Amino acid sequence: MKILIDAFGGDHAPSEIIKGCVICLQKYSGTELALVGNEDIIRQTAAEQDISLDGITIHHAPDIITMDDEAGEIVRSKKQSSMAVGLQLLADGQGDAFLSAGNSGALITGATLIVKRIKGVRRPAFTPVMPSAEGPFILADGGANVEASPEMLRQFGIMGAIYMEKVLGVKNPRVALINVGTEEHKGAPLQHEAYQLLKRTNINFIGNMEARDIPAGGADVLVADGFTGNIVLKMYEGVAIELFRKIKGVFYKNLKTKLGAAMMKKEMYELKQYFDYNQYGAAPVLGVSKPVLKTHGSAKADAVVTAVKSAIDFASAGVIEQITQEIETIKKQEKDENG
Repeated sequence: MKILIDAFGGDHAPSEIIKGCVICLQKYSGTELALVGNEDIIRQTAAEQDISLDGITIHHAPDIITMDDEAGEIVRSKKQSSMAVGLQLLADGQGDAFLSAGNSGALITGATLIVKRIKGVRRPAFTPVMPSAEGPFILADGGANVEASPEMLRQFGIMGAIYMEKVLGVKNPRVALINVGTEEHKGAPLQHEAYQLLKRTNINFIGNMEARDIPAGGADVLVADGFTGNIVLKMYEGVAIELFRKIKGVFYKNLKTKLGAAMMKKEMYELKQYFDYNQYGAAPVLGVSKPVLKTHGSAKADAVVTAVKSAIDFASAGVIEQITQEIETIKKQEKDENG
């Protein structure tokens, strides 16, 4: 298996990306890793840090997609960027999955236009893995589609359920629709229609879920349009950051609280790990014809390692094949119902 990795995506590229790949070579035997980016800079960075690139393939790409670039530039002025070249290599069958910590919008656009969608899928969904009291869940969509149709939400639920079961090992995953109330009639027309479609779909749809109930668990896949999903995602991140800032302030307030902090060091570390995005791997872009994943923009070597594991699991689980089958089944059922 060959994982293609954007060497110039993220805040700490290429140094931390390279470090993470070296660790992966030792940890995931039998997996081939390929860095995509400016070869001269990659080799110079590795030499400066005394890192051996033995066992790592390099695909040269002279340009970089920055966080300030518009998403569409990946297929216009930035066709030779590390992200665009990596996606093209994936589309051409020269890799089994592509991973980037770079510009999310450009990655979604590139995945859609270069790798292409699965036949019948309306739009790809960005699906981050997030923590709850019961364990991790996935959010579909986390921001790729600010506007969505009811059919898109149904497809997000189907794709999310398949990924949750085949990659994260959750049997018969519970799928919920993010809404302003739990009652079936709550929400705008989008939620009303999506609810009815999800209810008639062959997944474990458990109804609506309010935002305040998300951290407690109760669902394995949360479905939303990208606007709503991105607000939930960013609020989650913001609350976690502020919570730990406040806790740290309390523990360092005086000698008594510092002693308490020392006594609870192990427990606080475990709590911090619970909220750490590095522990949950990369977010798949579901709905494209080959595995594409996004890891956090501030990812360092340890996050690269867990992200590569996500890519390996995604590429080997048969997710895309099952999504293709389920979408075709729904299309046939609707055709039969409509005569």
